[in-house]
Amino acid sequence: MVILEIKNLHAKVNDVEILRGVNLTVNSGEVVALLGPNGHGKSTLLSVIMGHPNYTVTAGEIYYKGEDVLSMSVDERARAGLFLAMQNPSEVPGVIISDFIRAAINAKREKPIKPIELFRVLDKASKEMQMPLDLANRSLNEGFSGGEKKRHEIMQMKLLNPELAMLDEIDSGLDVDGIKIVANQINKEKSDKRSFLVISHYARLYDLINPTRAVVMINGRVAIEGGMEVINRIDQEGYEWIQIEHNISIEREDSRPVVLEVCAVNEGTKK
Repeated sequence: MVILEIKNLHAKVNDVEILRGVNLTVNSGEVVALLGPNGHGKSTLLSVIMGHPNYTVTAGEIYYKGEDVLSMSVDERARAGLFLAMQNPSEVPGVIISDFIRAAINAKREKPIKPIELFRVLDKASKEMQMPLDLANRSLNEGFSGGEKKRHEIMQMKLLNPELAMLDEIDSGLDVDGIKIVANQINKEKSDKRSFLVISHYARLYDLINPTRAVVMINGRVAIEGGMEVINRIDQEGYEWIQIEHNISIEREDSRPVVLEVCAVNEGTKK
């Protein structure tokens, strides 16, 4: 079953076109790795799907379970089963995490969650993410380390139970142990009724979650698709081979080499 279908999607921010005709289909139960050089539209795509107000869709269509996503408000998209773990989660002073989680859960329920049930699900999720339960009494992300923010995003995903989880560089800011914890929870949440779109610059994460498909975005559109062999080749050779073999000129943000970054584990292995 197709859960997400994107047709000829164009979007801009500050009058600069970022997405230039994205075509992508995600099926139920798929884990799709979304790769590409920096600045080529990966994060923009997830933000547009979720309804970020800074992005303007100028053409194209997005369908989630057959429904027109672009006609939905952000909260309607969330209630329908879309979830976005942000690349840089915001700190929200004064908004207590337990209150935030309760409100988010209740938005998807007919009857409000009872306090004792909320405590139980928070306690269980905190233990699984190896985070102290007393974080639930703090303001949302305030004073959190980068790794704590990313673990908390995954904890939210577990509690909200979305059908399409979009994870934007969920492993950035995590040490090796943190990456393993996040990867284990992603694997635990896999099912034939849940799909994932996962952005990462670390081959290590993809090795751990074993995506069903790899999609490479270049110049604001999907350039190629494949399996783990695509991820492994990008890890070894960068993106230059795509230019040569697929006759695609890769626009660069700056003069930095366009490569898939590796984590300390991979570096140590290669040495």
